Amino acid sequence: MAREAGTSRSTASRALSGQGYVAAHIRADVLAAAQRIGYVPDALARTLKGQRSNVVGLLVSDLRNQFYAELAAGVEHALRAAGYQMVLVDDHGDPEQELDGAKAFVAMRATGVVLTPAAAAATELLVERGVSVVEADRRSGARGCDSVVIDSELGAREATEHLLQLGHRRIALLIDETKWATGAERLRGYRAAHRAAGVPVDRRLVLDLEFHAADARSRVAELLDRHPDVTAIFAVNNLMAETVWLELRRRGLAVPRDVSLVSFDDLAWMRMVEPGLTAVAQPTYEMGRRAAELLLRRIAEREAAVEPKRGRAGRRIQETLEPTLVLRGSTAAPAGSAGA
Repeated sequence: MAREAGTSRSTASRALSGQGYVAAHIRADVLAAAQRIGYVPDALARTLKGQRSNVVGLLVSDLRNQFYAELAAGVEHALRAAGYQMVLVDDHGDPEQELDGAKAFVAMRATGVVLTPAAAAATELLVERGVSVVEADRRSGARGCDSVVIDSELGAREATEHLLQLGHRRIALLIDETKWATGAERLRGYRAAHRAAGVPVDRRLVLDLEFHAADARSRVAELLDRHPDVTAIFAVNNLMAETVWLELRRRGLAVPRDVSLVSFDDLAWMRMVEPGLTAVAQPTYEMGRRAAELLLRRIAEREAAVEPKRGRAGRRIQETLEPTLVLRGSTAAPAGSAGA
């Protein structure tokens, strides 16, 4: 590169990196030479030399789910604006694959990681290796990291309250992985709404499906077969809502005349079907953006060699965003009720 530009190696290096003084016309010559020969900087070499990487990792649970794609878009936007490159890994909600992804980020000297934790091991590994970490959507319970999440309990409680206020008493809940914070919180919200309304919860109507359950459709069908008196279904994510929607259509059941349906997650297709789905809308893009900005703050504090600012009682920052219940045509009073 230096030969092509007719300058010294040190001058070419300063011109390419933008660090240190280089006369404007010389910098222009170097950049023109780089353009001619198709020069691409060796990011790994820079990392090894400076012990710093501009790579930030993102570990998500399921890229087939539009929720995680929207989250990733928010993270990437904030990182790109700050001059960082995002490396995305889909761990399929598997703790072992998540840990492998965390190890890969350590190997490439990622300066920070945003993840939607399936377990605590990956977060703990990253923190132990001195990598800044922010958990998004879920909290693993691991120490030493910040988090940005949605108030899942609030969203589930409001959705269930809406159905109860319409007169529904047989409300099925489709939930995934209650060992995760989000699943457990949404179950608590469902129970809290029933408790406040004085309506007992029938445990048989709570269908706990494993993440990526291959038999989800058949188990929904089995639930409806065993409990034909169910008048409403609350699905705790968009994939489950889609599964229920398709099964109800297969059976020839009308929404909401025969069964009301609510989704936790609000995607474009829910506004396009007839009737539109009542849904708990999450500020997913904003959650990703704020998680990335929080991570960038921690990276800057670490690089400035100052003690990270902490929240109350010495705890790390935990941001909680509020969801919004969006009412559409998929919910109505149950057939035969006074309000129907």
